[in-house]
Amino acid sequence: MKGYLLIFSFVLFSVFSIAQQVEDKARIKSLLDNKTPALWVFTGNSITQGAKHTHGLRSFPEIFEERLRWELGRANDFVINTAISGHTTSNILSGFEPRVSRFKPDVVVLMIGTNDASDKNKIDVDSFENNLALIINNIRNINAIPVLLTPNPIITEKVPERARLEYYVAKILTVSRKFNVILVDNWLVWNTELQEKYNGAVFKELLNDPLHPNGQGHKEIAIAIFKELSIFDAGSATCSGDYYEGDHFIENNN
Repeated sequence: MKGYLLIFSFVLFSVFSIAQQVEDKARIKSLLDNKTPALWVFTGNSITQGAKHTHGLRSFPEIFEERLRWELGRANDFVINTAISGHTTSNILSGFEPRVSRFKPDVVVLMIGTNDASDKNKIDVDSFENNLALIINNIRNINAIPVLLTPNPIITEKVPERARLEYYVAKILTVSRKFNVILVDNWLVWNTELQEKYNGAVFKELLNDPLHPNGQGHKEIAIAIFKELSIFDAGSATCSGDYYEGDHFIENNN
C-alpha cells in the first residue's frame, strides 16, 4: 500500500509541476499579448550585470529590453538589472528584498552559479541547490514568474578553481525539473548548436576571458531567451537579422 501511495504522490507531483510550467508560459504569453505594462527583473552575477567584458556593447538584459520595448512595441514595460559582480545564490537570498521584491516584478530572470562553483566561496553543490530552491520559492511568493538560465561554459583549464561548474549546472537542471521552472539552457546551447554555428570556436568568438561572454556572447544568450519565451524573430535586429538600411552611405563621385 505504501508503494502505491509513493507512486501516486510522484505522479501527482509530476502533473502539478508540468501544469506549473505550462501556467508560467501562459502567464508570460498573456503579459506579452495585453497592453498592461509589465516589469522584468534580471539578477545574478557579473555576467548578467554585463560588467567590463562587453567592451561597451549591450549585455543580454539590455538586448532583451530592446526586443521588448522597441521591436515588440512594449515601450511601457521596464527591465531592471540588479545583478552584481562576484555574487552567489547566498548574496541573492540575503539581498532578495532590495534587488528583487521591492520592484514588484512580473517576471524574474536569474542566471547564477559561476561564482557559487568557485572554491573560494565554499558553497557546495547541495547548498547551491537548496539556495536556488529558496530563491524560486521567494519569487513565487511575490507572485512573479521565475525564469532560470544556466551559465555559459567556461575554459576550466584557465580557471581551475571553477572546474566544478558542470555539477552546479546539473543542480540548476534538477531544480528546474523539480519545480518545473522555465529554463534557458545556455550550457547546452553553447555546447551544441553554437559549436556548430561557430565551427567549434565558441570560446574564441563568444568569450572575452575564460569566464565572461563578450558582446556577441551576450547576444547569443539573449537569442536563447527569445527562443524559450517564443519571441524569437530571425528577421529582427536583436536576433541577428539584416537591419542596415544603407541610406546613410554617400557615393563618392570624385
